Amino acid sequence: MDQLLQMIPQLIIDGLTLGLVYAIVALGYTMVYGILEFINFAHSEVFMVGAFIGTEVLLFMQSMGYLSSIPAPIALIIALLIAMLFSGTLGVIIERIAYKPIRKAPKLIPFISAIGVSFFLQDAVRLVEGLIKNAFYITAPTIFNSSVNISSSLKLPVKAVYIATISIFIMVALNLFVSKTKWGKAMRAVAQDQSTSMLMSIDVDKVISLTFLIGAALGGAAGTLFSIQYSLIHPYIGFVLGMKAFTAAVLGGIGNIPGAMLGGVILGILETFGSASLSVVSHGVLGAEYKDIFAFIILIVLLLFKPSGLLGQTVGEKV
Repeated sequence: MDQLLQMIPQLIIDGLTLGLVYAIVALGYTMVYGILEFINFAHSEVFMVGAFIGTEVLLFMQSMGYLSSIPAPIALIIALLIAMLFSGTLGVIIERIAYKPIRKAPKLIPFISAIGVSFFLQDAVRLVEGLIKNAFYITAPTIFNSSVNISSSLKLPVKAVYIATISIFIMVALNLFVSKTKWGKAMRAVAQDQSTSMLMSIDVDKVISLTFLIGAALGGAAGTLFSIQYSLIHPYIGFVLGMKAFTAAVLGGIGNIPGAMLGGVILGILETFGSASLSVVSHGVLGAEYKDIFAFIILIVLLLFKPSGLLGQTVGEKV
């Protein structure tokens, strides 16, 4: 127990870093659900594609010698913006091809389409990386390798500071966009009632495309930050992390943007603490590989006692 108490400050830092990544991915799920009321399970693979694009940009900069000549934060921002642009464009294409033609179909049909897109993106990345590099497991270059020693038992990695800063900036910017801008108000109107929004001269198709653009760009940003934090990426990283981000969205209240942020942070901290506690109690027999069970235990408990989530509200079905 004393060992666990000494680890608490470090666990909080690690949990916040992980939770902020969950939160950004969860925002993509909750935005699409708020507009169309269906879960875009292909979003996890958009996150994965963003991780590959961001990593490949950094590897290219490393091969050209740019990483040694420009500041690491600038290199990260360049990779982040390119990944967001690519992922955002991919999100719009997915919406136009896989979802728009079946928008009025029974809700099971878009769900099946999302699963198909998910498998397609996994295999596409495997094919492209296999043809280019003859391997689809790649390691991101280390651009932040220092840490600040706050105390003898507490280290603050510099990369965690940048990940947290960028994540918070993205979430604040998104919240301001949705609450203050014309397009943000249009998104909230479409989420409330699409038919009435059309009567008010709101272009619903453009609003839906914008929602997918922003949500997918957030997934690309999260993928790049994930690759910076954990280095090794592959075509299957999106599945488990996507399920956890979905759990975070449900935890906070699916369709609720502040709820997705809160749910991601809470899930990251609980998972980190749960994994460490399990390791200490079992004397190292049960380690970090069992941390994935905590997200789904939390989801089951939440669905039993508060299905609407922490900040969600129970609403009647639209008729």
